[in-house]
Amino acid sequence: MLITALDIQDMIRHWLSTPTNAYLGAGYGNSAKELIATPQAAGLADEFIKKLLADVPLLQSLPPGTVNVYGINTPPDRMRLVLEVAGNEFTLS
Repeated sequence: MLITALDIQDMIRHWLSTPTNAYLGAGYGNSAKELIATPQAAGLADEFIKKLLADVPLLQSLPPGTVNVYGINTPPDRMRLVLEVAGNEFTLS
């Protein structure tokens, strides 16, 4: 059975919907709330990506630069955080 792009999207959606340490004895899950509340200059986005790659090892096979986190300014004074994986966007905020 082949893993499809839809399977990968489902894996990422599951990871995004699971808070860190939600499974007893496992650190699996995301800390998007921390990422949203922390200034981008703090470097937490890089740690967020490292955690995603560790929790969903299949993503490690993607080329470098395929997994990104970035912010989009939205008027009047908000920022929308986005996780991009291989061209697919997942809103974090």
